[in-house]
Amino acid sequence: MDLGASKVAFALADRAGGIRARHRRPTEASGDPQRDVARLVTDLRTFVAESGLAAGSLEGVGVAAPGPLDRARGAVVGPPNLPGWDDVPLRDALAEGLGLPVQLENDASAAALAEWRFGAGQGYQDLVYLSLSTGIGGGLVLGGRLFTGVSGNAGELGHVCVEWGGEPCACGRRGCFEAYAGGAAWTRRIRAEVPAASRVLLLAGGRDAAGPEHVIEAARAGDPFALAELDRFNEYVARGVAVAVQALAPQVVVLGTIATAAGQACLGPVRERVAQRVLPALARDLEIVTAGLGEDLPYHTGICLALQAFASP
Repeated sequence: MDLGASKVAFALADRAGGIRARHRRPTEASGDPQRDVARLVTDLRTFVAESGLAAGSLEGVGVAAPGPLDRARGAVVGPPNLPGWDDVPLRDALAEGLGLPVQLENDASAAALAEWRFGAGQGYQDLVYLSLSTGIGGGLVLGGRLFTGVSGNAGELGHVCVEWGGEPCACGRRGCFEAYAGGAAWTRRIRAEVPAASRVLLLAGGRDAAGPEHVIEAARAGDPFALAELDRFNEYVARGVAVAVQALAPQVVVLGTIATAAGQACLGPVRERVAQRVLPALARDLEIVTAGLGEDLPYHTGICLALQAFASP
């Protein structure tokens, strides 16, 4: 299971990671975590039953959830983009409701593992993954192993500072990477700033519907506002990536979601600006690529966690 701010994705897989069934729905958080978790249990039971899987054949459940987490307790602790989830013992609640062992991990860490095993990170030993989605999460595979740190929250790169004293972030701080390049923050800016003559509004059908996807499309058509906004986005992505590269010296940085949609319009400028901002020795062999799993990524995150924790040899 992959639990996100906007969607929940379920998948069943075999021991090789092959997906046998999948389902996706809006998150629709109620503000009452107990009710939300009960619905997750019901949905998972229904999903498994409708898949036709033989009773007793499941070995375990991998759950990717937004951080921060308390890894020792298996709890979700106040993710900025999941209001009301202040201290939710998700691992144990799901294990009790499903009667199965549950492995809980930060969603961006799980995505890093998925891209490393099945996607754009195959063949590398040192990888940084950045989800540029509603918020920004980071995941690290270092030395061929998922690195989560003491608390399980290593890689929270969405909350490194890219603008001191800058825009307020959902985490309560200012100037965070997420406050500039996260999808929710960028959407708010687009809707507030887009001029009436911009192609962005034509594509979106109105100011209240405008978002990053319309900026990307309008930029391809040469719209001045969209080009400026995309350049601004690329600038902040480059700042965030440069911090990660300077600190961790990875072989590859994998950029997801918004960057994947933008493609070369994002990758080219980001690669150039990162190379200018990190030590030459770190930039020389660095690869910056877009995620390879696309729409399948949420299904692979929980699968990789389950394979790592529970799959029989």
